Amino acid sequence: MEIGFYNYGTIDNKNLKFAIIFSMYKDKYVFVKTKKRGTWEMPAGHREPGEDINITASRELREETGAKRFTILPVNDYSVKISESSTYGRLFYANIKEFNNLADKEIEEVKLFDALPDKLSYPKIQSVLFEKILKAHKPIELN
Repeated sequence: MEIGFYNYGTIDNKNLKFAIIFSMYKDKYVFVKTKKRGTWEMPAGHREPGEDINITASRELREETGAKRFTILPVNDYSVKISESSTYGRLFYANIKEFNNLADKEIEEVKLFDALPDKLSYPKIQSVLFEKILKAHKPIELN
């Protein structure tokens, strides 16, 4: 498996299938646990047909965490290559200011962490994305 990083906007929006959102709340990392997998992951999701990937990121953050008020910024485009097949996505940084009740029935729990949690859904991918954003954007407070 290979993970590649590209400047924001390098990959055409129609080829971006996933939005992954590195999220913070009060200096803590926000992770979600899905009922299906029972493991921790950054809020993320698939782009709906015809949806701009930036809209996907905001929608998924609301749905998966219950975020009500937040600032979200695109950081990098990325690729994951397994064998000869590559998929593309965009990595985002979000600072959550306020939560609503969780509406997504797929999410079992939203939890705050001081570090990358154990038992990640996709450890080989999410750990690399997590480290990439820490190096590129030390957690910052966005107004």
